[in-house]
Amino acid sequence: MTSKVTYNGDLRTECVHLKSGNSFVTDAPTDNNGLGQAFSPTDTVATGLASCILTMMGIKANSLKLNLEGSRADVTKHMASDPRRIAKIEVDLNLPSHISEKDRKILIHTANTCPVHFSLHPDIEKEISFNWVL
Repeated sequence: MTSKVTYNGDLRTECVHLKSGNSFVTDAPTDNNGLGQAFSPTDTVATGLASCILTMMGIKANSLKLNLEGSRADVTKHMASDPRRIAKIEVDLNLPSHISEKDRKILIHTANTCPVHFSLHPDIEKEISFNWVL
C-alpha cells in the first residue's frame, strides 16, 4: 500500500504517505462547495505533473553532472464544467541559464517523458514551457 486517505468531514481529506509518514490535507475548492483552504484533489494532480517533471529532470541532471537546485515550476490548472474535470495544465519551468543547448534538449526530452505525463488522460491539454532564466 502507498498511502491512506481519511475523509475528515467538511469536504476535507488527510492523505498519509505510509513509508515516510508525511501527510497533507485536501479541501474542496471554493467553486465546488469547499473552503479552498488547501490543495484540492485536482490541484494535487496538476502539481504532481510539475513535481514529476522536476524529479525526472533532476535524475537526468545528476547523471549529466548538472545542478538544477532552485529550479521552479509555476502550475496553472484549468477546469472544464461538463463533466467537471481538468481540461488543461500549464507548467512554466524556470531553470538555470548556464545549461548548454545540448543538455537543455536532453532535459526537455526527459521532462516530456515523465510517468505522470503519460498517466494523464490524453484529453487533458498539457502546456509545458521551459524558461532558462535562473
